[in-house]
Amino acid sequence: MGQAVDVLDAGSLLAAFGALGVAVVLFAETGLLVGFFLPGDSLLFTAGLLCAPGAGGAVHLALPQVLLAAAAGTLAGSQTGYWLGRRGGRALLARSRARKLHEGAARAEEYLARYGHAKAIVLARFVPIVRTVLNPLAGALHVPARTFTLWQITGGLLWTLGLTLAGYALGSSVPNVDRYLLPLVALVVAVSLTPIALEVLRARRRPATSDPEEQHP
Repeated sequence: MGQAVDVLDAGSLLAAFGALGVAVVLFAETGLLVGFFLPGDSLLFTAGLLCAPGAGGAVHLALPQVLLAAAAGTLAGSQTGYWLGRRGGRALLARSRARKLHEGAARAEEYLARYGHAKAIVLARFVPIVRTVLNPLAGALHVPARTFTLWQITGGLLWTLGLTLAGYALGSSVPNVDRYLLPLVALVVAVSLTPIALEVLRARRRPATSDPEEQHP
């Protein structure tokens, strides 16, 4: 009768579940390692877009409901991930065979070492996969619970409210913006993947820049 829901397509998720879908997806993406592939960035932006008065598509969402669902899902998910990490430690990651998940764990650990707890927890919100892995990793590394909670709330609200309101602002200013939904979502996904691409490029350049120093002490 109904069409199957595509969990990788933000529009499909929102059409099927509305604001509740936002909460569930963000909880899974930030709290459960199996949710690392879910489209958090594009989901938030699309949800904001579909709240705008100028969006004339079949799906229309209420902005207060979306904001509340997004904040609740991501904050509860991150805290759950942290406590799972405290209880299960690195064994949680060791059980997974997903290469991207292990690469994300390496980047998350690098973030914590390079930026310190507060900055790393906030920055990780804006990097796909890293935002999934950093929460249990912070628990496994025994980042103080109070520190983690304070900064995951800060980062979570910046991420969810920022992307949702950005989508809403664009939808309010551009008539019939839903016609351009696919290219807009593609742009959001591309921007969200930029930090990963920069990390990969930097990692590839590292050996080339370090060799001369090793040859000439």
